[in-house]
Amino acid sequence: MAAEPKVVIIGAGIVGCALSDELTERGWTDVTVVEQGPLFATGGSSSHAPGLVFQTSGSKTLTEFAKYTVEKYSGLTLDGQWCFRQVGGLEVATSPERLAELQRRHGWLSSWGVDSRLLTPEESAELHPLLNPERILGGFHIPSDGLAKALRAGEAQARRAMARGARFLGHHTVTGIETTGDRISAVVTDQGTFPADVVVSCAGFWGPEIGRMVGQAVPLVPMAHQYATTTVLPVLEGRNDERTEAGLPILRNQDARLYYREMVDRIGIGSYAHRPMPVSLDDVPHPRDAAVMPSYLEFTEADFEGAWADSVTLLPSLAGAKVEEGFNGIFSFTTDGMPLMGESREVQGFWLAEAVWVTHSAGVAKAMAEWLVDGRPTTDVHECDVNRFEEVQLAPSYVHERSCQNFVEVYDILHPLQPAERPRPLRVSPFHSRQDALGAVFLEGGGWERPHWYEANASLPEVAQVPERNAWASRHWSPIAGAEALVTRERVALYDMTPLKRLEVTGPGALAFLQALTTNQLERPVGSVTYTLLLEEAGGIRSDLTIARLEADRFQIGANGNLDLDWLRRRLPADGTVQVRDITAGTCCLGVWGPRARDLVQPLTDTDFSHLSFGYFKAKQAYLGDVPVTAMRLSYVGELGWEIYTTADMGARLWDTLWEAGQELGIIAAGRSAFNSLRLEKGYRSWGHDMTTEHTPYEAGLGFAVRRNKGDFTGRPALEGISEETVTRRLACLVIQNQQAVVTGKEPVYVDGRPVGYVTSAAYGYTIGAPIAYAWLPAEHAAPGTRVEIEYFGAKVAAVTAAEPLFDPAMSRIRR
Repeated sequence: MAAEPKVVIIGAGIVGCALSDELTERGWTDVTVVEQGPLFATGGSSSHAPGLVFQTSGSKTLTEFAKYTVEKYSGLTLDGQWCFRQVGGLEVATSPERLAELQRRHGWLSSWGVDSRLLTPEESAELHPLLNPERILGGFHIPSDGLAKALRAGEAQARRAMARGARFLGHHTVTGIETTGDRISAVVTDQGTFPADVVVSCAGFWGPEIGRMVGQAVPLVPMAHQYATTTVLPVLEGRNDERTEAGLPILRNQDARLYYREMVDRIGIGSYAHRPMPVSLDDVPHPRDAAVMPSYLEFTEADFEGAWADSVTLLPSLAGAKVEEGFNGIFSFTTDGMPLMGESREVQGFWLAEAVWVTHSAGVAKAMAEWLVDGRPTTDVHECDVNRFEEVQLAPSYVHERSCQNFVEVYDILHPLQPAERPRPLRVSPFHSRQDALGAVFLEGGGWERPHWYEANASLPEVAQVPERNAWASRHWSPIAGAEALVTRERVALYDMTPLKRLEVTGPGALAFLQALTTNQLERPVGSVTYTLLLEEAGGIRSDLTIARLEADRFQIGANGNLDLDWLRRRLPADGTVQVRDITAGTCCLGVWGPRARDLVQPLTDTDFSHLSFGYFKAKQAYLGDVPVTAMRLSYVGELGWEIYTTADMGARLWDTLWEAGQELGIIAAGRSAFNSLRLEKGYRSWGHDMTTEHTPYEAGLGFAVRRNKGDFTGRPALEGISEETVTRRLACLVIQNQQAVVTGKEPVYVDGRPVGYVTSAAYGYTIGAPIAYAWLPAEHAAPGTRVEIEYFGAKVAAVTAAEPLFDPAMSRIRR
C-alpha cells in the first residue's frame, strides 16, 4: 500500500463526512466520497435525524464517542449557523424503578467523566417548564448534552475535508466493488470506476447491500421509528427564532419510550412506543425515485395514539395542540445495540462504519481514522468490532429477531445479566440434557446456553449460610449460587467450560508465530501450559490467553472470543507454515475443581494425576474411563483441579463418568454465578471487563505474564520504561463494607468526595464473607488499606482497598 492510500468512502451522511474530515486532518488526503443521492441531504438517516445527542450509556466506549461528538460539533459552524446547540439533556422518571435507573445512569456518567446531577421534580420543571412536576418522581440532568444539526455538521466537516484535498461526488450509485485476490482494488459506480486501496462503507441502513458486493455480512436491520411535530404551542411563541430554534433541554421519558425536543414554537416527539417496523431494502426507493427521501416513510397514526396520550400527560401544554406532521424514519438497529466498525475478515481493505447514530458519529469517525492511519484507535472498540460475532449470530433470522428486540428494549431498564429471550436455545454443550435434568437456570452468551446455578442444589445446607442482597443484585441470582461456591471450596464441583473459545494452532512455524504475538515465554517442553497476553503495538491488552503445548508443533489456546481468532488469522505467515483452527464446536470442557478433585479423577485413569507427576500449568493426554481426554492442571476458581477436554461426541460420556464416580464424594454441578465469585476471590482478571486495549499489563497487575527477555513480540517496544512501580493507575481489589451492596460493575469510585475511578467486576465473596469489587484507581489511591466509596444507586457505600488475592495468597490449595 502506498504511503498515502487511495480511500473511497461510500456514503456522504454524517458518518462519511466526519470520517473524511478525520482522515484528511491526519494527512490522508486522497479521499473520494461517493453518494447515491444529492449532497448533502442524501436521503439517508442523517437527512431526517432529530439530532438529539445524549451521552449517557453503560458502555464507556459509546460515552467516549458521544463526548467527542459534543466537543467537535460544538466548535463547528456552517455559514455562520450553529451545528450543535448545548441545551442540555433531561431524563425524567415516572416510576420508582425508573428513578433508581436514573441514579444508576448518573453513576455511569460519573464513572466516565461527564458532569451530571440528579434533580427533584420541581428542579426538573424549572429546567423544562412544560413538564408537569406532579407526574414525575425526579430527573437526571446532563448539562453538556444537546442538539446536533446533522446536515449542517456533515457539510461543515465535508468542506474542511475538501479544503485539504478530498472530493465529494453526489449522484454516484455504487454498483460493484472490484478486488484483486483478496484485496480491494476499486469501487464501481454508475458514473465511473474509482481505484481504491481502502474502501469504507458508511452507507447506513444500505450497508448490507454494499457488504453483499464483497461477501461481507453487515448484521443490521433497517427499522422505522416514529417522529412527529406538533402545531404551534402558545407557551413557546416568542421564545426562539429560526436561528436559535431551541432553548429547552432535550427531554426523555423512557418509561413511555418517548423523547422530545423544542422546534422554535413547536415540540418534536420521537417514539419507540410502537411495534418494531423492520424495513426490507427491496422496498426502499433509490433517492431519485423517492417522493420525499428514501428514509422517510408514511406516518402510521394508529401507532402514535398511545404516545400522544402519554405526551399530553407529561407536557400538559400539548392538550390544546395536535400532530401537524409526522413520518416513520428509517435508521439502523443491530443485535446488541452497538455500531459495526472495522476491517472485513473476507476482503482486505474493505472497512465498515455502520449502524452509527448522530450521537456517536464524530467519535466513531475519529476512532476509524486512528485505526486506519495509526493502526489502532485510542478508545477500546472491541464491543463495536464487526468481527465480534459468532457465525450463528450472523444468521439473517437471528439478526432480524434480535434487532427487533433491541428496538423494543432501547429504553428498557436492563440488568447486566438479563439475557435475550429469543431465539433460544441455539448453542448447547454436550452436557445440556444432564444440566437440564438438574434444574439448570440458563443465561445466554455468544449464542451459548450457560448454567448460572442448578435448582437441584436448593437443598444444600450451605444455602442457609448465604446472606440476602438487595432487589437489584438479586435479579438473575439465587442463594443457591453461593452454596455452589462454598461446596466447591469444600468438596468438588463440575463446571461447564464448553462455551469458552478454543483455538488450535499447528504447523512447523506455530511456535515462532505465537512467540512473536504473545508476551510470555512459550518455548517450553511439550505438556506445558502458559498464561500470556496479546498486546497491541501501543502495549494495550488485546486479550489474555492460556496456551498449551500439546505437541512440538500443536498448541491449544483458551481464548476470549472471535476477535482473538480474527487477530491471529490476519497475521498468519503467507508461506502456509502455520494453521489456525476454531475447535470450539467440536470439543467440550468440564472444569473439575475442589479439594476432592484428585480423589475423583485418579481412580478413573491409569495416568498419574499426583502433584509430583502432574504439576500446576501442565497438560496430559489420558483416558478417564472410556473417554480420551486432554487434561490441563488449571484453576480459574482457586482450587485443586483440572480443565478436562474431549470431543463433543464423548461429552455426555465424560459427564456421566465423572458424575457417577463423584457421588460418594458429594459432587455437585455448579454454575457461572459461583464461578465468578470464586475467580474474584482469587483476583483472576476477565478481559473485556477488567482490562482492555486501554490498559497495559503493568497497570492491570499482569506484569508477571510479560517476559521481555524472550525476544521481540508485538507491543514490546511500547512497554519500555513501564513497570508496576511507574504506572499512574492500577486495577485494585476493593472489599465492600455493606453486606447487601453487591455492585454489578461500572459504578464510580470516590475518594474525598470526588470520582476517581470505576468498578470493572464485582461479586459477593462467599468464602471471605463480603462483597468484592475490582476497580481502576489512580495509583496513589490503590494501595491496600485506602478507604474509598462506591456510588450505588445514588448512595455512597464504604469500601477499602485490599491486597490480593483475598483467598489463599500462598496458592497452597491449587498446588497440593
